[in-house]
Amino acid sequence: MSQAAQANQALTGIRVLDMTHVQSGPSATQLLAWLGADVIKLENITGDITRKQLRDLPDVDSLYFTMLNCNKRSITLNTKSERGKEILTELIRRSDVLVENFGPGAVDRMGFTWERIQEINPRLVYASIKGFGDGPYTKFKAYEVVAQAMGGSMSTTGFEDGPPLATGAQIGDSGTGVHCVAGILAALYQRTHTGRGQRVNVAMQHAVLNLCRVKLRDQQRLAHGPLAEYPNEDFGDEVPRSGNASGGGQPGWAVKCAPGGPNDYVYVIVQPVGWEPITRLIGRPELAEDPEWAAPEARLPKLAKMFQLIEEWSSTLPKWQVLEQLTAENIPCGPILSTKEIVEDASLAANEMIVEVDHPERGSFTTVGSPLKLSDSPVQVERSPLLGEHNEEVYVGELGLGDEEVRLLKTNGVI
Repeated sequence: MSQAAQANQALTGIRVLDMTHVQSGPSATQLLAWLGADVIKLENITGDITRKQLRDLPDVDSLYFTMLNCNKRSITLNTKSERGKEILTELIRRSDVLVENFGPGAVDRMGFTWERIQEINPRLVYASIKGFGDGPYTKFKAYEVVAQAMGGSMSTTGFEDGPPLATGAQIGDSGTGVHCVAGILAALYQRTHTGRGQRVNVAMQHAVLNLCRVKLRDQQRLAHGPLAEYPNEDFGDEVPRSGNASGGGQPGWAVKCAPGGPNDYVYVIVQPVGWEPITRLIGRPELAEDPEWAAPEARLPKLAKMFQLIEEWSSTLPKWQVLEQLTAENIPCGPILSTKEIVEDASLAANEMIVEVDHPERGSFTTVGSPLKLSDSPVQVERSPLLGEHNEEVYVGELGLGDEEVRLLKTNGVI
């Protein structure tokens, strides 16, 4: 990225010491990097574990790593060594933000408690991502789907007669990362008034719960009777799994389209104003006036039958034709896009959400661009760093270590 472009970014001048690994933390620090922060990814000598996980090509950084660590610099450091702790202290002194997602207490055991960090740099924003908050779950090992399981997502995802399901969206990891970014930005803004840094704590379970708030809404509504907009016939004292129901005030469902492939579906929302044009499209215009169907209150008890009628029409047409006819009538809908269709979507490429990035070892790869579009803070997605690629740049050029010391640090396994 050009110096002029960098100077125009929202977080230009903010240095982030990125002590994160796997997904939740790196997703957060990547967003900060896209906003213009100088993100220094501090890795142990062997590197972030995801460099080697789920590899599609031998002996090169995996897509798991490259797609979560763009626009960062990488340095290596053995923080268990005494000299490593001294260097880490200097890095903390020179940073605005530190982000970590180690297990509970891991950074404290390195000798860097919050109190010690405040002594080193009272302006530092210290952000931690953990699986759970304080309490009986604190020391549980947290993974993406564990957070979904314990945050309200899995119990409410799936069909009524089936098991709880995980969502394909990484709401436990990357969803928590977005929450962490919000906390960091708020703390940086507050620092402009107070001059002080602060702790930012985000738990994966809490982030998933925040994203599942409508299900907590419905849990309370159950006390007053069945949930009419759900297609379920029976209700107990817990919010049920409701398949593809919209979860909002207007009923929705994914209806089949021709030729019947796994993603030949269109999701349709039936608003009150949309019922009459839908009846015309499906060849049942009489239902627009039929008292058994005309009013939303009449349709709610038979949502399954309503969407069956729509599907009898949609299943005879390709999904793009169904989409065209529905949108012509201003009916909210969207085709189910497969991952292949998304990667090949010209509009997503034009919006720089699907981008091609050159990598010196793996060649070109496709990744997701920045969803944050700021008019005065342009983003150019740059490749992820090689392991320790910026050791000399940071240790010699910025910390002022001598070439000979750097050579000895390498020999002694400190960097």
